[in-house]
Amino acid sequence: MTSVQPAVHEDALPGEEAKLNPKPDWEPRYPGSKRLDGKVAVITGADSGIGRAVAALYAREGADVAVLYLCEHEDAAKTVAIVEQEGRKAIAISGDVGDANWCKQAIADIIETFGRIDILVNNAGEQHPDKDITDITEAQLRRTFQTNIFGMFFLVQAARPHLKEGAAIINCTSVTMYEGSEELLDYSSTKGAITAFTRSLSANLVGDGIRVNAVAPGPIWTPLNPFGGASKEKLASFGKKTPMKRPGQPNEVAPSFLFLACDDSSYMSGQVLHPNGGTIVNG
Repeated sequence: MTSVQPAVHEDALPGEEAKLNPKPDWEPRYPGSKRLDGKVAVITGADSGIGRAVAALYAREGADVAVLYLCEHEDAAKTVAIVEQEGRKAIAISGDVGDANWCKQAIADIIETFGRIDILVNNAGEQHPDKDITDITEAQLRRTFQTNIFGMFFLVQAARPHLKEGAAIINCTSVTMYEGSEELLDYSSTKGAITAFTRSLSANLVGDGIRVNAVAPGPIWTPLNPFGGASKEKLASFGKKTPMKRPGQPNEVAPSFLFLACDDSSYMSGQVLHPNGGTIVNG
């Protein structure tokens, strides 16, 4: 089931996975064990990359999935098909997480379809490499924050009345929050905000039995990289600076999101997991 709304803006982000070569590896690596049986998961940016890998793994573990995405309709339809192939239900909703009204309507559509929300994964994001801070326009700065951090606030606010005891919220931050990034100043700044948001939201909701955690991936091969403006030279060396000397694949990150969504992490909140190729960070 797909609900399509007009795209809010016209840039190429986050890019289409269907056009990416080589294709990211999203397929789950092991059989499911019903760790999310009967649950409903909402995943932003689930059309491709990490979001698709998480959707596929959640479905294999028994969850129905709401696929929220910007405008990559072919990719979103593929993710819906992946979920359905696992015997679960899926709905795809197109729109901009940076629009508070859209977030409210998306959550309303999800509740109408599934009747509940157990897991909220805030994964959508955008990035724009710039060589100098003076190259970052005010419009770009506002847009990056609108998508990457404001969107998380808006979606959590819309979903909050439907999140009951035992629910889990998982936010996607980044290794750039800890290492910094010379060409992603605005992006890495939003990731720092996301980590602070995760810890503060955890403190706010833990009394109601709602856990809030985050995942900080390292360099992962997704459409966000080539379509985010990275040069051919940068792409050729992408991930080579990690101790493992390679970029990660989406299905190497998805298990972190599964762990934080299921009861295996029932005594964990306000924390960050780091699937980043061996880079040592604090926090």
